[in-house]
Formats: sequence, structure tokens, C-alpha cells
Amino acid sequence: MIFKKHISCIYDISNKIIEVYKNKKKIMLCGNGGSSSDALHFASEMIVKFEKERIPLPSIVLSSNISTITAIGNDIGFNYLFSRQVEAFSQKGDILIAISTSGKSKNILQALKSAKRKKIFTIGMTGENGKNMENICNLCYKAPSKITARIQECHILIIHIIAKIIDKHFSKIS
Repeated sequence: MIFKKHISCIYDISNKIIEVYKNKKKIMLCGNGGSSSDALHFASEMIVKFEKERIPLPSIVLSSNISTITAIGNDIGFNYLFSRQVEAFSQKGDILIAISTSGKSKNILQALKSAKRKKIFTIGMTGENGKNMENICNLCYKAPSKITARIQECHILIIHIIAKIIDKHFSKIS
């Protein structure tokens, strides 16, 4: 039963991302530390490819511009690192994918709240204690663990599964 729930969530996330890309919109991603690396990994799979040649798919990682994030952190505050960029870059029809193993990172939660205000669809990836994110996100994948390393391992597997589904879809129509 638990396995079915996870599979269903993965397909829901994949289908929403496919819908957004079909509508010529983008995904934005954010995370701290290892989750930031996962966001970068996810975006590169979308922009380049996972396993199959296909069209490049627009993805922006909100932690990738060091000048921007240090300016926001210094001038506005670390809690607004990602929300400020959501406000700057998001357009109707986009998706924000927020990755946080704890689901409690204030800057991640703030980004999700900003996205909600702008009516941007939100997807969360967290661990089993990520109730805060789950309550804000339109869709939320919760890895079945409380251990950071296991959550991150699960997240990268989920990212690869989603990338494979997206590759399969877009390699057909490219």
C-alpha cells in the first residue's frame, strides 16, 4: 500500500512537470546544502537529458547565482534567499520545486509561500517529518525516513525516475 502511494505521487509530479513543459513554461528549483546539489542535478537532467536525446527543457536553480544569493542574504536576509527570486522570475504556469530533507528550512518555506501568493504550482520533496512543506505544497513527495542521508538517497532516486519519465515523453515528440 505504501509503495502504491509513492508511485502515484511520482507519477503525479512527473505529469505536472510534463504539462508545464508542454505549455512552454519553466521549473524553478531550490534547496540548501545537499538539497541544493539535488536541485542542480535535477535541472541539468532537464536542460541536457537523462538517458535519451530530446529537446532541452527550461529549468532555473535559485541557488546557482552566488552574487544574487549573497546579496539577498546580506541586504534582505537569508530567509528570503529563494522567495525574492521566485518573485522576480516566476510567471503564471511555472512550477517551483522545493527540496528540503527536514521540511523546516525557513527560506524554503518562504519561497513556497511566495509561489502560492503568485499562484505558482508548488512541488515539495522532503522526509517523513516534512509536514510543514506538505501543508504548503500542491504536491509533496515525502521520503520514508527521518535520516538525512536516506532522504537524500531517496530524493536522487525519485529525481532519476522523474527524469526518465520526462525523457520518455519528450523524446517521442522531439
